[in-house]
Amino acid sequence: MKIHLSTEKSSALYPPVSRRTANPFFIRRAAIALAISGILFVVYPSLRPFSDETSLFGAAAFASTEWIVSHTLAILAFVLMTLGMFGLYVSLQDTSVEKLALRGFVLTMIGTGLTLPFYGAEVFGLNAIGREVIHQHKLELMSLANVIRFGPGFYMILGGLILVGVGSVIAAMAIWKSRTMPQWSGVPFAFGFLMYLPQFLGTQPIRVAHGVILAVGCLWVAAGIWRNK
Repeated sequence: MKIHLSTEKSSALYPPVSRRTANPFFIRRAAIALAISGILFVVYPSLRPFSDETSLFGAAAFASTEWIVSHTLAILAFVLMTLGMFGLYVSLQDTSVEKLALRGFVLTMIGTGLTLPFYGAEVFGLNAIGREVIHQHKLELMSLANVIRFGPGFYMILGGLILVGVGSVIAAMAIWKSRTMPQWSGVPFAFGFLMYLPQFLGTQPIRVAHGVILAVGCLWVAAGIWRNK
């Protein structure tokens, strides 16, 4: 015996699934997180002490409160940037660039995960070295800083920042093609993260200028996400 369900009964049993709707509350918080991230990328090199890292001045810099605070702010900047990228993806869901935005978010998230262990070693490992150099009056301990920086962790941050750079470029492409956000907003954002590795070789003014570029990009993209909610 065959049972035939009417269209009305089928609709009742299997109601149509609505399209995803982005949560404006979350998107706004993600935009705020990205904006704060941009500000922290400027504060980090502005507050970080710079000195001859082979001298007692370098040891004092490592041992200072500013060293810990500035690098902790850099860690927070990367975490908040990743939240902002997730907000960008959510705001572009159900658009032609959704998959592009998702790829950008995933790459920046993985890249951030690979980058942060190096920052942890930088902030706490070098701080411990600086305090011991001052306490023991053994300047030769300063050579351990390069052991920490250029050990296995260096390859993690190298790969991590490359992924963040590629992810930011993909995110910028999604923004450009979306036609719902300021097209040029992704350009300083992507450029800033592509230059994150080279800027390590610069002096403090250059690194602060790089932070300003990142801040412009983050704030501009954040404003686009806020309006695109």
